[in-house]
Amino acid sequence: MTDVILETRNLTKEFKGFTAVSAVNLQIERGHIHALIGPNGAGKTTCFNLLTKFLVPTSGQILFNGRDITSEAPAQIARQGIIRSFQISAVFPHMSVLENVRIGLQRKLGTSFHFWKAGDSLKQLDARAMELLEEVDLTSFAHTTTVDLPYGRKRALEIATTLAMEPELMLLDEPTQGMGHEDVDRVTALIKKVSAGRTILMVEHNMSVIAGICDRISVLQRGALLAEGSYAEVSRNPQVMEAYMGTAAGELQGAH
Repeated sequence: MTDVILETRNLTKEFKGFTAVSAVNLQIERGHIHALIGPNGAGKTTCFNLLTKFLVPTSGQILFNGRDITSEAPAQIARQGIIRSFQISAVFPHMSVLENVRIGLQRKLGTSFHFWKAGDSLKQLDARAMELLEEVDLTSFAHTTTVDLPYGRKRALEIATTLAMEPELMLLDEPTQGMGHEDVDRVTALIKKVSAGRTILMVEHNMSVIAGICDRISVLQRGALLAEGSYAEVSRNPQVMEAYMGTAAGELQGAH
């Protein structure tokens, strides 16, 4: 019996007659890195928005650790340990790298609105913040103003602030988008590293990233689940290759 941390049952989202997500049944196993892939417009981001309750499903169910969370609000979902790292860097640009991670830790303490508290009272969080920065190889950037960080390092910071929330399930939305090779390699290695003892669900376009680190892949097309399996299984699936057509089909094959 597999240990399923997150499950969707016939998850569906319609917008004025258009079905963006159609009866999707996902099972994310605990401890896995699971990728959600598909051509543009396949419904990947809508699916993420449903899981984090930024959108309300038209029908279907979402279960987390066997518990129905379909009707819960985004804040309740986050408190249970489903934390999403956003596609657009969700960090405070004019604070230091360390301060950004500290804010993530404050949220976990439930003191997120105590901005009038003396800065000194937050020093207790510095040791843990530095541990998290070490985990994502950002120790040397601790006192850098975030706006001055290189792009790939900003994504690493975003992962650190996500980790500060102590996620049981991390949702990563296009973690390597817009990066050069060096940054892609660094962030891929970072995701692999932080996945130890955690579960990660990610939307990702870069096939070599998926081939390198994912345990399981779900392919969406026009909002429906087209195929599922290991990278080897999915990349050989004729329907998947047809869905990707041309260049991306070549990418699917060439990423081994």
